[in-house]
Amino acid sequence: MNAPAEPIRSIVIVGGGTAGWMTAAAFAKFLPRHCKIRLIESDAIGTVGVGEATIPTIRVYNASLGIDEDDFLRRTQGTFKLGIEFANWGALGESYIHGFGRIGRDHGLLGFHQYWLKAFLRGEAADLEAYSINTVAPRRHKFSRPRPDLPLSPLAQIDYAFHFDAGLYARYLRGFAEAAGVVRTEAKIIEVRLRERDDFIDAVRLESGEWVDGDLFVDCSGFHGLLIEQTLHAGFEDWTHWLPCDRATAVPCRSVDPLLPYTRSTAHGAGWQWRIPLQHRIGNGHVYSSRHISEDEATQVLLDHLDGEPLAEPRTLKFRAGRRRKLWYRNCVAIGLSGGFLEPLESTAIHMIQSHISRFLAAFPDQRFCEREIDEYNRQCAFEMERIRDFIILHYKETRREDTAFWRRCRTMEIPESLSAKLELFRASGRIYRDGAELFSHVSWLQVMHGQGVRASAYHPLVDALSDEDLGRFLDNTRSVIERCVDSMPEHAAFIAEHCAATSA
Repeated sequence: MNAPAEPIRSIVIVGGGTAGWMTAAAFAKFLPRHCKIRLIESDAIGTVGVGEATIPTIRVYNASLGIDEDDFLRRTQGTFKLGIEFANWGALGESYIHGFGRIGRDHGLLGFHQYWLKAFLRGEAADLEAYSINTVAPRRHKFSRPRPDLPLSPLAQIDYAFHFDAGLYARYLRGFAEAAGVVRTEAKIIEVRLRERDDFIDAVRLESGEWVDGDLFVDCSGFHGLLIEQTLHAGFEDWTHWLPCDRATAVPCRSVDPLLPYTRSTAHGAGWQWRIPLQHRIGNGHVYSSRHISEDEATQVLLDHLDGEPLAEPRTLKFRAGRRRKLWYRNCVAIGLSGGFLEPLESTAIHMIQSHISRFLAAFPDQRFCEREIDEYNRQCAFEMERIRDFIILHYKETRREDTAFWRRCRTMEIPESLSAKLELFRASGRIYRDGAELFSHVSWLQVMHGQGVRASAYHPLVDALSDEDLGRFLDNTRSVIERCVDSMPEHAAFIAEHCAATSA
């Protein structure tokens, strides 16, 4: 009988910020007590700190830690988010909301959208937004949490995420992690040592001269990937031929009324601008292609489109879209920007941190570091990131804009076969299939394809089992019920004032 493998007893997390402290908090919560966790970060290096918008999966992460939602929102200046508005993407002057949650209600064997599609193709239905509480409510600045006591009502179907200050969130999780036993060291790492027998990471050396060893290393060092790339050379798969933006200039500004319960993404001539409303300010940034606009010009575009007075000097970040070829390599796993980058168009950055943490915990190794387990982890992470990549490419590819060289290039670029297949299927039949464990559901794909101007030429034949009269009543009833439900919801600002207002700015 083989002797049992040695368990992981010491973990070193390199880097703090959102990725480092989300990792530290989850590890401290779920790993056995014999695992000692040490996080090394340097205030002098700092963090990116602009990822302030999330998707609903963040609620699962917070709940798994036992975090009180109202307390978390107070301490991070947080607000609620029902979806993302996309302005000027399909064409100049157009906008649509990609809302969370459901659209309408299913009927028989088919989803709601097939019934809506038949009427829409005949010119007998309102636009898609009218049939979801998550798209009607934000247009009216309304918000409430779902009502499980009303299971048959659209009020029970409300799905939501958050906007919050990423720096405050990291600080919040740091308090949680340190209370659970995580040891933080303020230091810069100046050297990484590999084991001679297998080239695993053995230890890192701090400026003080101290060597910090570990069984497992987590690279949360940001874009440069101190461990996963600079030391282990895991490789990088470049996606800039599909996602040409490579810069972002960010600046906060003063808040204005009303307090919107959604993120806004506004397309400009060579990229797009985010608008993220917090309790104490609005976060703004211009993501752009440096091949199509200069940094000074991009900064001016951002400043010209602020809703309030700037609260700081703009700062520019450089990035490259793509992913590490191996996110887990030897005894090192990359989480956060060290593992790859997809622009924040659909607010997926924090989700991917969360997803990689939970996936890694599910595959948590012993000191043998089984290669098959590592390969499967990397395969699953690659699949998820590639499908998110496709969803983001969709926004660029399916545009009717021809007003700038940037948009003409996006319209005519080749796209991955996996995305082409989805588009062709929808155009032919209005059908959308979720591919395995990909993040975005058919409802998300539907809203963005329709919002960008992609049109189906047919609907599902089983829809014809419903008479035209019954179809009209079904759609009208769905729409009117949603409107009445939104009438009953409070204003977003009023809801925050009652439940989770921050005590200070």
